[in-house]
Amino acid sequence: MQSAPILFRPPGGWVGDVIPYFWDGRYWLFYLHETRTGAYDAGTSWHLACTRDFVDFDYRGEVLPHGGPQEQDLHAYTGCVIEHQGTHHLFYTGYNPAVRDPATGVPLQAVMHAVSDDLLTWTKLPQDTFYAPADRYEPGDWRDPFVFRAPGASEFTMLLAARTTEGPERRRGCVARAVSSDLSTWTVTEPFSAPSRFVTHECPDLFDLDGRWYLLYSEFSERFTVRYRIAPSPHGPWQTPSDDGIDGRGFYAAKTAGDGGRRYAFGWIPTRQGLRDDGAWEWAGDLAVHEITARDDGTLAAGMPHNVRAAFDVALKMPAPRPVTGHWSLGDDAVACTAPDSLATLWATELPARCRVTTTVSFTPGTRECGVVLRGSDDCDSGYFLRLEPSRQRMVFDRWPRPQLGAHQWQISGDVPHAVELERPAPLAPQTSHHLEILIDDTAYVAYLDGEIAMSGRMYDRRTGGLGLFVGDGEARFTDTAVYVRTEGDDG
Repeated sequence: MQSAPILFRPPGGWVGDVIPYFWDGRYWLFYLHETRTGAYDAGTSWHLACTRDFVDFDYRGEVLPHGGPQEQDLHAYTGCVIEHQGTHHLFYTGYNPAVRDPATGVPLQAVMHAVSDDLLTWTKLPQDTFYAPADRYEPGDWRDPFVFRAPGASEFTMLLAARTTEGPERRRGCVARAVSSDLSTWTVTEPFSAPSRFVTHECPDLFDLDGRWYLLYSEFSERFTVRYRIAPSPHGPWQTPSDDGIDGRGFYAAKTAGDGGRRYAFGWIPTRQGLRDDGAWEWAGDLAVHEITARDDGTLAAGMPHNVRAAFDVALKMPAPRPVTGHWSLGDDAVACTAPDSLATLWATELPARCRVTTTVSFTPGTRECGVVLRGSDDCDSGYFLRLEPSRQRMVFDRWPRPQLGAHQWQISGDVPHAVELERPAPLAPQTSHHLEILIDDTAYVAYLDGEIAMSGRMYDRRTGGLGLFVGDGEARFTDTAVYVRTEGDDG
């Protein structure tokens, strides 16, 4: 019997953009519910799942219904939830391809408002709907409202994913700003951030952590990824860290929430078309949660939530390791390998469909690569590879074989260096211990390096196989290699 899923996905649907809200000791995870019925005009509504630990979820179903075929909110898209004077306020994006700007013919996006006393039943306030001012912003990009009140401020500020009317076509993206004293009437002011770099800045989010402020958003110009900026105050100036992402291509539209002590980023791991490794990335998928912390220099680290780690608390008994190639030294608590000219692998154990894998690795100077094989074949010639590349200071996710392009030996997509877009910058010092932790939930995985660098993705083509360790062109030593599953009481 397989254990219950750990990454939330609702029955009969997928998780789109998550709007997290901490209230009354729980995380209320509103999200855009995707059904993939093929009927785009059917509309999009907000659904809700509640959790205290990111392990067990209480799915509450639809809470903000979308509008009718002629209404602005046929699609109720991303927004935010805040509390003010005992009332919960929900701001969201209304979109209907049938409602068009009379001047340009472009489908309009609008900011819309709803209120609630219990977070479950919402009353829409259509009179508060407002659109982008045509003299400054494009009417078809006016979405993802995020509302906050800066310390000491009397007014509320709303951030929006928008595009200016001037500038290079693919560099007009900005974070627009509006202010209000009553949460009903909004005045659009100068942009909050307009770097003239991206197509758009989706799902803007702002939070303070350890004395600094962070602006988070998702963009799809250079990469489909979640980026962030750092400032000493909510007013800027905004600085770009050397690595300005918190994950890679397999994690999108993240927004954050915290309980006053810990902070988490909530995004989704996209599915791939046709449920295959070569399929195009799709919109929506499984919920993924990273715990966000700030390093001493202010940059953000993304780690596995401690409750998720604790849920996988049963260590499987590991069989004796079996060398496949290379020169391996096998000890009671460690394995080491020297591979002067070739890739070396080590077979360990069959992997459950849902598990947590850990290992700690150190390597000598000049080592080209080392890492973990997931769902590997008996000879480790096929499988998925979480690979550390010290010379390039990065972690990548790869698979072998890559796409089979034909019947000849060389038709194996050998010119592709790894699974494209699945890479993360990583400081990889030799003769230093680096900890790898991988959460596997059926076809989805989330990998963490040193508890600070996250990379999420999919594994479709191989659903079974074993665990391996490998090193190429160098020497590496692995310790504390283990596979954990959930307690039997969590089986579903």
